[in-house]
Amino acid sequence: MSYIKFNPNPNKNFVGDCVIRAISLATNKDWDATYVNLVIYGYRMADMPSSNNVWGKYLIDNGFRKMPIPDRCPNCYTVKDFCEDHKHGLYVLATGTHVLTVMDGNYYDSWDSGEEVPIYYFIKED
Repeated sequence: MSYIKFNPNPNKNFVGDCVIRAISLATNKDWDATYVNLVIYGYRMADMPSSNNVWGKYLIDNGFRKMPIPDRCPNCYTVKDFCEDHKHGLYVLATGTHVLTVMDGNYYDSWDSGEEVPIYYFIKED
């Protein structure tokens, strides 16, 4: 399990677009296509592309399923802990203020978010 730096933003920005970055990796689409797709979803739902409802619907429509985080330690279960518990598979994790991708026990982000506390996640269905 390790942190892998990942930032597909064309300008290498790393603030405000975590949803786009994470979903870009999770759906194997480039940053631009992901951004446009989420804008379209947001427009259709009359909500912002970064709204949990919008990007959650987008993931579900792309073969993901939403799951709760186990409640064994709600304030101390970190992204690193999640990776230890999920060494295989593709996941998009949501914290209270951030979104990132986990693949096969590694977490991909533009910064080391391993100490963040996830509140729910999406798993890619086979």
